[in-house]
Amino acid sequence: MAIWRTCCVPSISSVLDGSGEFARHAQKRYDDTRILLGEMVRGGYDSERGRQALRQINQAHRRFTIDNDDMRYVLSTFIYEPIRWIDRWAWRRTTETERLAAFYFFVEVGRRMNIHDLPSDYDEFERFNRDFERASFRRVPSNHRVGTQIMDLYSSWYPRPVGAVVRATLPCRLDDTARHALGMSTPPPWARALHVLGLRGHARAERLAPTVMARLMTRPTARTYPGYPHGYRISDIGPRHVTRPGADAKGAPAESLTE
Repeated sequence: MAIWRTCCVPSISSVLDGSGEFARHAQKRYDDTRILLGEMVRGGYDSERGRQALRQINQAHRRFTIDNDDMRYVLSTFIYEPIRWIDRWAWRRTTETERLAAFYFFVEVGRRMNIHDLPSDYDEFERFNRDFERASFRRVPSNHRVGTQIMDLYSSWYPRPVGAVVRATLPCRLDDTARHALGMSTPPPWARALHVLGLRGHARAERLAPTVMARLMTRPTARTYPGYPHGYRISDIGPRHVTRPGADAKGAPAESLTE
């Protein structure tokens, strides 16, 4: 949901759309993000592998001119979207310690990504997140293109009959403002009901049988790296070929870049 919501911001979706990464390599783009963040979470951002993961992230971002507020917003979604999701749909709400842990962890990651003006207060950063969405969510074609590519990715993880249901219910996870910005229609009542039933049922099963659910629901593999969690080098993680919209991603001539 964090990735999806960032696509509601035209200045962000234009960079993602212009790079072509979600159009051509959506699964790899998803896996790369998951692996690099996972390296920092497992070993810490100051561990050898954590620092290497940060270098890969910074190298990918250097190809583009990205506004600092856009970077701050993307970072904020990694803090607040998981917390909001857990508080609404999980078998218990997050604790204050867990919320602050997420805040301090990602603020430190942001500092190491050279993101400026990061708040030192949890509530202040959440206000920025809310205010930024109110001011920046706007419906444009690039939002819809990238948002649809992400939808295609999520639904591709399931066999066809199930994938069709997933595709119908996934937009229920977004609020009306986000759906409008992505050019998505309002889900029908049956999809909304099935969405709530599925997530409530998942939370209940997780509470009653946590070990079984962890084994059934955890996806340990990165699909584009068959040997994951072994058999890859952090230096290989990231886009190998991207197309950069000009210096400010607002219509300047495109340039191809290859690592």
